[in-house]
Amino acid sequence: MAVEQDFTSPLSHFDPADLLDALSTGIVMLDSHLCLTYANVGAQDLMAVSVNKARGRPFGDIFHDSQKLTSTLRRSLDRLEPCAQHEITLRPIGSIMTREPHVVDVTVTPLEGQVTGTHLLLELTDAKTRQRISRENDILSGMDGSRLMIRQLAHEIKNPLGGLRGAAQLLERELGSSAQREYTTVIISEADRLTALVDSMIGPSRPPQKATVNIHELCEHVVYLLRAEAPADIAIERDYDPSLPDGKFDRNQIIQALLNVARNAMQALGQSGRIVMRTRVQSNVSIGSNRHKLVAAVQVEDNGPGVPTDLTKTLFYPLVTGRSTGTGLGLAVAQDLVTRHGGIVEFESEPGRTLFTLLLPLETTE
Repeated sequence: MAVEQDFTSPLSHFDPADLLDALSTGIVMLDSHLCLTYANVGAQDLMAVSVNKARGRPFGDIFHDSQKLTSTLRRSLDRLEPCAQHEITLRPIGSIMTREPHVVDVTVTPLEGQVTGTHLLLELTDAKTRQRISRENDILSGMDGSRLMIRQLAHEIKNPLGGLRGAAQLLERELGSSAQREYTTVIISEADRLTALVDSMIGPSRPPQKATVNIHELCEHVVYLLRAEAPADIAIERDYDPSLPDGKFDRNQIIQALLNVARNAMQALGQSGRIVMRTRVQSNVSIGSNRHKLVAAVQVEDNGPGVPTDLTKTLFYPLVTGRSTGTGLGLAVAQDLVTRHGGIVEFESEPGRTLFTLLLPLETTE
């Protein structure tokens, strides 16, 4: 007896709503009054509210400061033509204010129906990934010019370091207290570390001198130096991930990069505030054209005023600074040292929260 075969498409076994809910993109349907009639799961995550609670409400009322979004929706409805708007910031009314807002690309398509009237179909796509890739490519493409300028400046730094070390050695001979000589020991060791760092910056672009190190040991060294410099009302906190494995890094270079970022945060705070040194493990991270299975994310967070908006695109260029007394070298050097390890320094900033992240690929240490 012949067996009857089922040639029905596999998609016919699925509810269309289930298919839309499987998308990471937000899909929304609005009526002619711009009130919500449908939202898939991806859109509900963006709205921070369920579709049952949002249905019938004007879509713009679900978010803070939604004028730009509402203007795009109204334009598409009035003209009965598709509209698109890139990088709209959406902060849901129902979310906690400290939660990071969404940045999305919005595509609006009007749908005309004889019975139901005109509706708008919205596609909301996360724009942060594209922003991050674009920003990273800009940083990496500008590193060659930055390195040349940094090497020229490094020549001018090396001679004063020799004088500083010599003066500290002479002072150490005159001090009778071992407690006092502890400070000159710190000065000498830091001068030696900076001299080695400057030599590597002046010399050819050779690979970092890597050895297996624990990233938390480097963080603790930086915290020790920061606490010696910080005003009394600046709190320095630590939030370490104990699962972070050891990695192969150039110890001096990573300490200098992290110290530059942390000092930048401390100077931004002035006389009071909070700095958090944080470590995390991230998996499957793309940096430039390379994808890494594991990356150490070393973060420096402060609650200062934030990075001025006019500096966000040039912050890692040499001699770019927002302070009248700044040199504009700290972040440029940090970016150079981290990119030598195949990593990158990223940042995000708003008043009250600035976060710099050093992404360092973890190589196999076996």
